[in-house]
Amino acid sequence: MLAGIALTLVSIWYGQNHGLLPVAASEEANLVDGLFNTMMTVSIGLFLLVQGILIISVIKFRRRAGDESDGPPVHGNIPLEILWTAIPAVVVLIIGVYSFDVYKALGGFDPDASTDPGVAQVAMLPGTDYSTPLIDAPPKRSPHVHHVALGIGASPQDEGRPADVVVDVAGMQYAWIFNYPESGVTSGELHVPVDKEVRLNLHAQDVLHAFWLPEFRLKQDTIPGRTTELRFRPKRVGEYPVVCAELCGAYHGGMVTKLYVQTQEEYDSWIQSQVADRPDATQTVALNPVEPSDAKFLAPFVSDLGVTAEALQQLHAESSM
Repeated sequence: MLAGIALTLVSIWYGQNHGLLPVAASEEANLVDGLFNTMMTVSIGLFLLVQGILIISVIKFRRRAGDESDGPPVHGNIPLEILWTAIPAVVVLIIGVYSFDVYKALGGFDPDASTDPGVAQVAMLPGTDYSTPLIDAPPKRSPHVHHVALGIGASPQDEGRPADVVVDVAGMQYAWIFNYPESGVTSGELHVPVDKEVRLNLHAQDVLHAFWLPEFRLKQDTIPGRTTELRFRPKRVGEYPVVCAELCGAYHGGMVTKLYVQTQEEYDSWIQSQVADRPDATQTVALNPVEPSDAKFLAPFVSDLGVTAEALQQLHAESSM
């Protein structure tokens, strides 16, 4: 009994104090961290139990010096086999239900989770070919309309509500481009105010990408021809990486940028500085008055990798063959 209590306490303590995750910078991160901590607690408990039994067995049942006899003929223990099969099955079932609940709370698996016309929907009608989803279907609320889950989106209680900040995100080889529709600002960095709900409308201009915020515990696919959605509420001011988590080409590893969570005053000042520095009302500080080529636009982003505009042009030429 004492050993069981000690094992339980050690497992719970380590499951909550493992230090394996980066800082939690959003409200949504708490849901993912709770699931991860639970899995760590269960894993450590099972690991200590199994390894402890193995160590005790090796010591207690080792062959003694001078003992040349055979061991007892053991053919199996049905109750024990049922026990060590049932316990992992129950643990996996509980973790599965828990993870399903967390994923749904973050916007996945909801049967009517979207009214956004940019999110793919399928009308469940007799005779419909469901192998090809209807893209850009008109927004509607109906028990016969089901969301095509493309990953984490908006939680059901947040779906349909306007966000405090809306940003259109374009993924391209090998950069992220952020456009703020309300102000007309376009930038290679993402700036958002703290404690405000942020909605990202993501799409890809060329191949599949994945918009990943490690400190926010969120990742969403960006798909050519579709608009996917990602909502979150940052809670910590700071600078965080934005990473592409989908192999998208030769320079996939260089497709990184920064997310800046700022106070409302700092965010407003940044927006105003971008608007004030624009050459005219139709261009943003991040773009030239004349639309640049892909190679020229990407050159600042890949300069640290030693990639030249000529190399990018050659890469695109080879990929189009």
